[in-house]
Amino acid sequence: MQLRIFTEPQQGASYDDLLRVARATESLGFNAFFRSDHYLSMGDGDGLPGPSDAWLTLAALARDTQRIRLGTLVSPTTFRLPGPLAISVAQVDAMSGGRVELGMGAGWFAAEHEAYGIPYPDTAERFDRFVEQVEIVDGLLRTPAGETFDYAGTYFQVRDSPALPKPVQSPRPPLILGGAGKKRGAELAARLADEFNVPFRPVAEASAIFDRVRAAAQVTGRELVYSAAGVLCVGRDDAEVARRAQAIGHDADELRRDQLGGTPQQVLERIGEWSAAGVTRLYLQVLDLADLDHLELVASEILPHV
Repeated sequence: MQLRIFTEPQQGASYDDLLRVARATESLGFNAFFRSDHYLSMGDGDGLPGPSDAWLTLAALARDTQRIRLGTLVSPTTFRLPGPLAISVAQVDAMSGGRVELGMGAGWFAAEHEAYGIPYPDTAERFDRFVEQVEIVDGLLRTPAGETFDYAGTYFQVRDSPALPKPVQSPRPPLILGGAGKKRGAELAARLADEFNVPFRPVAEASAIFDRVRAAAQVTGRELVYSAAGVLCVGRDDAEVARRAQAIGHDADELRRDQLGGTPQQVLERIGEWSAAGVTRLYLQVLDLADLDHLELVASEILPHV
């Protein structure tokens, strides 16, 4: 089981905050540092010092780290046109020496679009656009040097693109898709994704989603990585679990029941449940970026046992 650190900077984080967590992620032996791609805080809090752009952050971390994988979970396609997104991903992949992964989604948070003047079509159109953008980004990143890429869609047309720059990873950086795994989403993942992620759902519910995607993948004959994301809240005892849960505005009992909450042994048992469901990668959502002792506890008491 790979353990990856997953942050939510829209809740309030500077680049220096993220760099400290990324360097701790690297030094403590975790596999990767991922971040959300949002422009507006959610729930309580003022979001200060403000949002940061995911791909600008990853470009900087590409130069400020050496080993860990870097990526988004996930970048809404409403934020970026497919061509410029492919350029950003390829460039950051080169800057990192081939350590980038791209999570893509259709976008869902209407308020952040309104707050920053980003068009927000209805659900059906967003998904239709998302499919085309995934196909274009995949095609651009895969196109060999010296060849061109064309695409004729309903919303996007690409003509005679040199598909430059090229990523370091071949045929392209890993592509992560996720969600509810309904018919069209499962088929898209089975056709183009390298990894399918289910965030913040109980194991039994996520298992049913994975089964739908696995069924679609049998049709395409492709093998995917199956992953999950959960809120991390680990303590040496119940009191420490409760303190950390309160600090991030969650109920400790709910985190124990549905997420990655509890003592190290309790969380290891939950990880075992995920492993039995076929998950080989977990994204640990870290909400208190100042609590590096939290990461150290996980690295010392959980990481050696998975």
